[in-house]
Amino acid sequence: QVQLVESGGGLVQAGGSLRLSCAASGSTFSINAIGWYRQAPGKQRELVAGISSGGTTNYADSVKGRFTISRDNAKNTVYLQMNSLKPEDTAVYYCNADGDGVDYWGQGTQVTVSS
Repeated sequence: QVQLVESGGGLVQAGGSLRLSCAASGSTFSINAIGWYRQAPGKQRELVAGISSGGTTNYADSVKGRFTISRDNAKNTVYLQMNSLKPEDTAVYYCNADGDGVDYWGQGTQVTVSS
């Protein structure tokens, strides 16, 4: 079992920055990749960024050049640095871990970007 706890969400003005954290605990050795997803009201959950155990990253086109995903293996924590935030980035952001074919999700953290 893997437990994920997100933090760092909040209210920010357009153009501002936030850093989200996803702290993993439990059977962290089983994690192959971690991703950040988001879900806005009335929309489907979408992948924002992901990072593999080897450090390979991928991003949604809508956030490329603005968001950066990184990981601190010593702290079992993955970060999402979000810069130049836009109102359309408003959503609940979820951390997801792929643990040997099992999906784990955090509880989500709200990000609200005001115009």
